[in-house]
Amino acid sequence: MSRREDDIRQLAELLRDIPVAMFTTVAMDGRLVSRPLGTQEVEFDGDLWFVTAASSPKIAEIAANPRVNVAYAAPDRNTYVSVAGRAEVLQDRARVERYWSPAMQVFFPGGKDDPELRLIHVRAESAEYWNSPAGLFGAALQFVLGAVDEEQGVLSENRVVDLRRG
Repeated sequence: MSRREDDIRQLAELLRDIPVAMFTTVAMDGRLVSRPLGTQEVEFDGDLWFVTAASSPKIAEIAANPRVNVAYAAPDRNTYVSVAGRAEVLQDRARVERYWSPAMQVFFPGGKDDPELRLIHVRAESAEYWNSPAGLFGAALQFVLGAVDEEQGVLSENRVVDLRRG
């Protein structure tokens, strides 16, 4: 198994059960703009998928600059993940079928054939994550062990991983 595959497996575990991400694009005036989006792909494999509307400003922002960042947080688990990559906007019927849920009908009244429905595909290039023991006990244990070892973050893990293909 390659290092990339190991990193993807680790990130998939960290992202499990974090349904909403903050999706960041570069606005036309250069500002960074973040908004919450639900991740469609249950199992992270190096790619992320989102459903959006064709009229959303993020569609034009991605066309002008495909570099995006997707940030996940699970404070109850003390897990945080930031994924940087390149996005593209697609109309993929097979994936729409795969991801469609009745809750989407609220945003896309025309159903799976709604002309506004688009998919955003993010090909991850790198990620950084922070993962520590959760809860008050975990934080207290980390503090005590850090004080004894004079090294903060003795139980926490922070890594930057390269996910580029090839």
